[in-house]
Amino acid sequence: MTVSIYNTKSGKKEVFSPLEKGHIKLYVCGITAYDFCHIGHARSTLVFDMIVNYLRYKGYKVTYVRNFTDIDDKIIKRAREQHTTTEELANRFIDAFHEDMKSLGNTPPTLEPKATENIPEIIKMIEDLIANGFAYAVDGDVYYKVANFDEYGKLSRRNLDDMMAGARISINEQKQNPMDFALWKSSKPGEPVWDSPWGGGRPGWHIECSAMSRKYLGDSFDIHGGGKDLIFPHHENEIAQSEAASGKPFAATWIHHGFVTIKDEKMSKSLGNFLTIREILEKYPAEVLRFFVFSTHYRTPLDFSETAMKDAEAGLDRLNTCLAEISQLPKEGNPDQKSAAGKKNITKITSLTERFVKAMDNDFNSAQAMGHIFDAVKALNTIKQALPASPAESDLTLLHSGAKTIRELAAIMGLLKKDPLLYIKEKQDKIISRLDITEAEIDNLLQERNKAREQKNWARADEIRDQLLCHNVEIKDSSEGTTWQVKI
Repeated sequence: MTVSIYNTKSGKKEVFSPLEKGHIKLYVCGITAYDFCHIGHARSTLVFDMIVNYLRYKGYKVTYVRNFTDIDDKIIKRAREQHTTTEELANRFIDAFHEDMKSLGNTPPTLEPKATENIPEIIKMIEDLIANGFAYAVDGDVYYKVANFDEYGKLSRRNLDDMMAGARISINEQKQNPMDFALWKSSKPGEPVWDSPWGGGRPGWHIECSAMSRKYLGDSFDIHGGGKDLIFPHHENEIAQSEAASGKPFAATWIHHGFVTIKDEKMSKSLGNFLTIREILEKYPAEVLRFFVFSTHYRTPLDFSETAMKDAEAGLDRLNTCLAEISQLPKEGNPDQKSAAGKKNITKITSLTERFVKAMDNDFNSAQAMGHIFDAVKALNTIKQALPASPAESDLTLLHSGAKTIRELAAIMGLLKKDPLLYIKEKQDKIISRLDITEAEIDNLLQERNKAREQKNWARADEIRDQLLCHNVEIKDSSEGTTWQVKI
């Protein structure tokens, strides 16, 4: 089945077909490097990490380019406040970004160009725009002629006349039109400066991405991505610049992910709800954050809360517990034993890959794909609980193959990478360190319970079981004795 993607440009899902057979070229707008990354950045990088992983799983070669804006008004202002250079500041936060990406478990893009490393390409594109009649220079600044690009507004579905009528733009006598935007800015005293045909200065924000995508992916490429906040003006301006410079279509498909809110409010430092990736990972493992993000379709708004993160953690625990228990089952069983699986459960497990792929082919519906994984886990648990003392060989084969398939598919989302037994042990060790009951007290209660069972005092035995459960300690009786584990 082919992949269908919701294209912001057309406003509908479209069957995706790369311009070059078997090879997908993807450009995603990266960070402006002046501060630590927040959960909104995390969602963006995780979404496109998942998309790239899935496209590669489907057999495509993917060239994934994600840039760094390392010169910008915000960077200049922050560097001045911290009494450092823009280069030092930007490189420091680019390094921090790479540390965050490693902590999240993201696969690095194919290329990560910096704006300052591509100044010649930026200048060349501006020259092309001037030559084609889409830009003009005034006193060292260069502006894009918005009115000369007939299709301006086609991505955001905005009308230029309406935008001009409602514009709240400070009067700039240099501009021919208040909607015109800067391609090149003359540098003020003390600011970074690069030589250009129009004098010393630096690039505008929008032209950076147009020049870098052109250099590394060509005039026309398959997919351009980013957050919904970039649709206008950034991506709209990229289209205007790139198509006016080359005379060719820019990106064929536009993918935009939804916003992240915190308790249904937009993130803001002034509201005190601004969470960095580092702050979140101090409290939760990276896979919990990934689980939380992929439990919602990428185009849907995502509301961050402690409850949602705890739900994600519980879901991840459930997956790992199931896989850990299956890993401890024997590989070979009784060939003469009747299966305990049941046709319905067998179908849920054997059809998992097909159902997962169908969900992901439908605009990367990770939430639905994860739902199919949990359906398979439920079936695995049902079979596992019904196993007799001498399990059927077919049932054990089904359980182990089902567990393997789940891990392979979950890996597309960067989940279940750790050995499930190790995951459970680390989780239990962490909980044990916070238990309000000591191991000696647990052992004493178990001894008392064993005596109660010998005396057939079932009420007291059940009372001790419940008492331990209140301390998050679960006990399990078997022919080999009674064992306990921390409830995760």
